Formats: sequence, C-alpha cells, structure tokens
Amino acid sequence: MQIILNHSSMTPIYEQVVDQIKTEIIENRLKEGDVLPSVRSLAGTLKISALTVKKAYDALESEGFTVTVHGKGTYVAAADKSMAMEARRKAVEDEMSLVVDKARLVGMRDDEIRDMLEVLLEI
Repeated sequence: MQIILNHSSMTPIYEQVVDQIKTEIIENRLKEGDVLPSVRSLAGTLKISALTVKKAYDALESEGFTVTVHGKGTYVAAADKSMAMEARRKAVEDEMSLVVDKARLVGMRDDEIRDMLEVLLEI
C-alpha cells in the first residue's frame, strides 16, 4: 500500500489517507482480512502524527471499511459489494458536482452543461 500525501492541498491529511485507503479497498487492491500498517508504523512512514493516522483509521472503521481488533491491528472489513458500489458512485457524483460548479462559475447555463455531457457520452 502506497499513500502519497499532498501537503499543499486544501484537503486535510487524514482525509487524504482515508480516501487513498478507501480507493485501495474499493478497487480490490486491499482485500478482506488484509491488515493495515500499525498506526505508529504508518505515521512513521508518512512522517505525520500518529493521531492523524488514528483519526483516519477511526473514520474508515466508522464507514465500515475496516475493523480494529485491539491489540491485533486494523483489518479490511468483509466486502459489502453494495457499499463498494455506493462508494464508487459517491466519488463520481462528487467529481461531477465539482465540474458542474466550475461550469456555472464560468457562466455556463444548465442546458449548455447538459448538452456538453451528452456530447461527451457519445464519444
């Protein structure tokens, strides 16, 4: 597992960690039962606070992507295909929302945005 942090990004470091681990799970590069690095190990590798890694791991667990066994580690949770699909859809929706916001910011009307999307779908 390789995590690349962008320290100049407006996205908090823990969210970058969460997003990249989620992507690894959703794209099946991390599989059910795989163990994640320990909090201290990942913090040392990334040169960030262990509290930041702990916050990321807690967020992953609260979203159902991982389970933590105290004293043993954090593991990828059982695969829930519908949850994985929903996560993919949410990621696409978020990206599309940014694109729509950008289009509106430059003065495009909704009908122009729809027309552009229809053209892109035909490609």
